[in-house]
Amino acid sequence: MTTTWQLPETAHGWVTDGGLETDLIFHRGLDLPDFASFPLLDDPAGREVLAAYYRAYAVVAARAAAGLLLETPTWRANGDWGARLGYDAEALARVNRDAVEHLRALAEEVSGEVDDVLVVGAVGPRGDGYLAGDLGADRYADYHRAQLAAFQDAGADLATAYTLTTVAEATGIVRAAADVGLPVAVSFTVETDGRLPDGTDLGTAVEQLDAATDAGAAHLLVNCAHPDHVRPGLDADAAWTGRIAGLRVNSSRLSHAELDEAEELDEGDLPDLAATTRGLVDVLPAVRIVGGCCGTDARHIAAMWEGWTPTAP
Repeated sequence: MTTTWQLPETAHGWVTDGGLETDLIFHRGLDLPDFASFPLLDDPAGREVLAAYYRAYAVVAARAAAGLLLETPTWRANGDWGARLGYDAEALARVNRDAVEHLRALAEEVSGEVDDVLVVGAVGPRGDGYLAGDLGADRYADYHRAQLAAFQDAGADLATAYTLTTVAEATGIVRAAADVGLPVAVSFTVETDGRLPDGTDLGTAVEQLDAATDAGAAHLLVNCAHPDHVRPGLDADAAWTGRIAGLRVNSSRLSHAELDEAEELDEGDLPDLAATTRGLVDVLPAVRIVGGCCGTDARHIAAMWEGWTPTAP
């Protein structure tokens, strides 16, 4: 199952976006039941809000002379979460295809400003993003295959599965993506101690995933954690760190449990977040993708990239 797809090389790495849902809720006043942004695609005004959101990251990428990853607003667009929002299997397939097509049109719009643009189908976990699931890899493969097939049908360049809490779900997603012929990346989330929510340390998770899938994931990332929470899980001398190609960090140093209870957005400190993110890249030499997660917006990502690139020696 070894992947033949690799993230294209660019002179200055790849910009990706920030915390889509927290931006839409706290800055744009939108109501997102179940933290789901994909229903906005079914409303003309919602589609324009999404387009404006992504255009801000095209500006960041253009200023940094970096590539741009446009990642679909589909973190919740899978079976269980879709059903809660009134989307059956057919409707989910349609909205996942629409998401790719919407961003493909936007990619064409900004192509004159940004040298390289890829459209990425974003996959979220079957369960809550902070709680470890308990299914086997085959069950997870069956669950996620339909969304990945929709991305493939719509012509996504790759998919990325975010906020994963177990090796089993990551393994299932990689296997399902191979079934439908779509390159896939995997992003784990970690707690404040650098371990996955099920207690697995990050290095073990990377090694177990690669062993179970014959390194079938195109690359790996870490998301939905502050840089200070990722660092305890790193061993700069370990070979597995070379598999980590991307970071999408939280603005806040709060734990996942504390974030769940928070009623106000913790935007953190932009200079501090930029500095700690760059420091993390220093011990992760393969990182080429830098963006944000909960609490971040285009201001945070611009601060991370200002006068800096993850490809610098």
